[in-house]
Amino acid sequence: MKWINRNDSERNYEDRRGRGTKRGMAFGGVGAIVIVVIALLLGQNPLQLLDMAGTGLSSSTEEVTDPSRAKENEELKVFTLGVFNSANDVWAEIFRRQIGETYRPPTLVTFTDHTTSPCGEASASTGPFYCPTDEKVYIDLNFFHQLSGEYGAKGELAMAYVTAHEVGHHVQKLLGIIDQVNQARARLSEKEANKLNVKVELQADFFAGVWAYQAQKMNIILLEPGDLESAISATTAVGDDTLQKEAMGYTVPDSFTHGTAAQRTYWFRKGYESGDIRQGDPFNDPDLN
Repeated sequence: MKWINRNDSERNYEDRRGRGTKRGMAFGGVGAIVIVVIALLLGQNPLQLLDMAGTGLSSSTEEVTDPSRAKENEELKVFTLGVFNSANDVWAEIFRRQIGETYRPPTLVTFTDHTTSPCGEASASTGPFYCPTDEKVYIDLNFFHQLSGEYGAKGELAMAYVTAHEVGHHVQKLLGIIDQVNQARARLSEKEANKLNVKVELQADFFAGVWAYQAQKMNIILLEPGDLESAISATTAVGDDTLQKEAMGYTVPDSFTHGTAAQRTYWFRKGYESGDIRQGDPFNDPDLN
């Protein structure tokens, strides 16, 4: 992945790195899948630990003090900010041309170890997340080391996919989808609420694919051979079935909250290949009902 025209503006950026403590709470993001696995292992209802607005999990992640890692994280910050800004540029154009509305960008917050938000407290262990209350995307940059190491998803487009996915949740907020889903979930059983949450996540994956398509079309980035495979390695690594098999040796489909590896890959590729937001409606997909 090469930059053609990277936007390094920090207008919608808040840097909280270095303000962390040694314990905290976390919610949303990739770590939410892990929370479901933990609930299953403990014999608990995943919805008691996982909520679309927030949930908690202890963390003992130490703040990184290695100078080489600090330099690497600064490079990650520049890269992540570039992806974040490019996603906002893409969606501003889509909103203007296809929706006829003005796009309101979210704010990117980078933090170390622990931070707070209106959705609750968060730690590095939960991964990136979007808080619809304050319209901010929260990312501990150390997560990207975990993505390439523990999850085996290497490459810049894999990292970019994560950021674009979270911005996709903001798009859902602006379109009124998140509010509708929250209202519907209150009336559903655990099984049906999980299925609805899967559709929310798959649409965000689709939106991430749309970003990759449109960012090339707008001459913001240039994707090279192997880049698409890099992103797909990420969608595969964070599938509910992949994580549950690794953690428990088996899967519990009714507990899935983000989608299988195949589903996440399918919807990301659909967005990437079409670039058309009109094709991103998992809520009415018969295969998901």
